[in-house]
Amino acid sequence: MTEADFAFLRQLLLLRSGLALSPDKRYLAESRLGILCRRRGIEGLAQLIQALRFGADPTLEHAVVEAMTTNETLFFRDHTPFELFRDVILPERLEANAGHRSLRIWCAAVSTGQEAYSIAMILDEMAPRLAGWKIQIVGTDISGEVLDRARKGLYSQFEIQRGLPIQMLLKHFYQEGDKWRISEKLRGMVELRQHNLLEPSGHLGQFDVIFCRNVLIYFDVPTKARVLDGLAPRLLPQGALLLGAAETVIGISTSIVPDRQHRGVYRGQHSVHAQPAGLGLPLEPIRAAVGLRH
Repeated sequence: MTEADFAFLRQLLLLRSGLALSPDKRYLAESRLGILCRRRGIEGLAQLIQALRFGADPTLEHAVVEAMTTNETLFFRDHTPFELFRDVILPERLEANAGHRSLRIWCAAVSTGQEAYSIAMILDEMAPRLAGWKIQIVGTDISGEVLDRARKGLYSQFEIQRGLPIQMLLKHFYQEGDKWRISEKLRGMVELRQHNLLEPSGHLGQFDVIFCRNVLIYFDVPTKARVLDGLAPRLLPQGALLLGAAETVIGISTSIVPDRQHRGVYRGQHSVHAQPAGLGLPLEPIRAAVGLRH
């Protein structure tokens, strides 16, 4: 791939997906797009870039974006955000929403579904407390391919071993050959939609909790600000945003601010920082069932 072709590709990815591909990632582009060329019967990378320049195939651009998108994820990734969700955010939202008994959660960049299904497992453990509540988990991703995998809920032994407590495996999965499929019940708790975080998201509505974790790390600062400013209106008053451990809003956006009491939790700029709600939820049994570390 020539310098000019790589520069064109970097600009295309930035505009279409927000992905800021650094100059040292040419090898990655050549590897992933080489596979794409073979799949689509394109002679080589030069021909691929030429086709992109002239827009000869309307589906090609999207295929390139999908090929270059990183879809690294695992069940209960990093543990702490799920503990914050269970121990801090859920009690807040259950108290705030007691009147209408509904709860909406958005997993942005849901990839192959492990994050959304981890949330569903936590909520399933709280089923007696949530009886009569309308719960909606919406998972979105730019990639239709990974969403298809998420809908199937079928995972390899390697994927299962990465973060999933054994009791959750036995309760919510059944084996199919050398793979494991998540239960129909949990799949039914998650609604999956294709969505680009750089595009307007008003059609998704507002949410009590937004997980947008390990996404901003792939964007440059202006794109990070654009994404955060787009997420802010999607948060309900007192709603919470959870980012990845290496991500922050500080110095990037003023529409989202860190929670003063809970590290790793972010709020809309105009929200009053919520106090932990004393609902008397059976958190210790939930900790034991879900298998999250303190």
